[in-house]
Amino acid sequence: MNLKYLIPVLSMLSLTRVYAQKNTLPAVSEMSMQQYLNLVGRENIGYAAQKYDVSIAEAGIEIARVFPDPEFSTGVFDNQQKKLKLGQGVSFGLSTTLELGGKRTARIALAKSETELNKAVLLDYLRNLRADAAIAYYNAVEQQYLLRLQQQSYLIVKQIADADSIRYQLGSISQTDARQSKLEANNLLSGIDQYEANWQNARLVMGTFAGKKNPDTLICPVANFENLTRTLNLESLIEQAQHSRADAIAATNSKTVADKGLALVKANRVTDLGINAGLQFNGVSINEIAPTPYHKTVNVGISFPLKFSNRYKGDLKAARFTIQQAGLRYESVLQQIRSEVAQAYFSYLAAQKQVVRYQNGLLSEGKKVLDAKIYSYKRGETSLLEVLIARRIYSDTQQAYYSAQANYARACVELERAAGIWDI
Repeated sequence: MNLKYLIPVLSMLSLTRVYAQKNTLPAVSEMSMQQYLNLVGRENIGYAAQKYDVSIAEAGIEIARVFPDPEFSTGVFDNQQKKLKLGQGVSFGLSTTLELGGKRTARIALAKSETELNKAVLLDYLRNLRADAAIAYYNAVEQQYLLRLQQQSYLIVKQIADADSIRYQLGSISQTDARQSKLEANNLLSGIDQYEANWQNARLVMGTFAGKKNPDTLICPVANFENLTRTLNLESLIEQAQHSRADAIAATNSKTVADKGLALVKANRVTDLGINAGLQFNGVSINEIAPTPYHKTVNVGISFPLKFSNRYKGDLKAARFTIQQAGLRYESVLQQIRSEVAQAYFSYLAAQKQVVRYQNGLLSEGKKVLDAKIYSYKRGETSLLEVLIARRIYSDTQQAYYSAQANYARACVELERAAGIWDI
């Protein structure tokens, strides 16, 4: 019997089994890359928690605006010498601290610079979150392609195995060839389950980035590995990254925070002025020696601490060291950015070359060889072993091609992460 008449029927039987397995998976929500990244920005739990750092820092500005609270005091007095008939009374007092040296202004300036620093840190968190989520998306695309490839390979060999079973019964081929093709089909069938698990796990990772707390609905990527080609200049990328990347901005803001911290330390070393006022009501004293009528006493005064602690300059030294440290860290960040951009750039070029190499002949040649071997096998001109070898070579080539495409996509994401740009 000619193998070509069996293919339609066998394909339907095989697809029934494959898609029956798919129906056991959770519900699917298809999303493009842009839709997925928008969802991650809205729902990611870690990003939502990171936003509170900015809110806390903004609240710190309000705290820095607070003036010192005044103090109210009151008291009563009663002379215990009853025989002398001395008077009784009550006193009230109010005092406050007048901050000198621009302490409040320095506190507000420091709080504002810390807010800007936290905003830059939040942007850097989003930069890395967006890139990690995009890589998870492309990983899921890769696993989806590999699953389809495994299913296609299984269908091809299953069709051959089913046809060989009939051909063996008709005496056209040996029992060994029939068993060999059946064994090959069973091996591929066993692999489908693992590829399905890999694809499902990849989509679970996508769901984690999107803040999903249960796997009832899995996100299914609908994008592919197209539109990844970029025309970029390494030095331009480095220069742009050093000026616009969020961690570079954060490092610059860290220097500002250190400068404001030193200004606050200097302001805190200025002596504050205490101001106090009081009112005392004295009762009537009717003793014979010094009788005193009812009267009031008003007092006003100032106070200031004796800043002997200013002899110690540890706070000034620490603030100046912090400034030097922030400067070095800024230089370190710039150096790290240069290294990351260069590495990502060359990795991107290498991944691009690998994909182009597959597209320029490797895949098409492998497909031609496989088709030719299958055709020859149907005509009895070649052995089953040659067909299986050709199928494996083509399948391995396709697998390598999909992996190369996924590496290309990941390299593009890493390059844009490193350069501080985003157009995916």
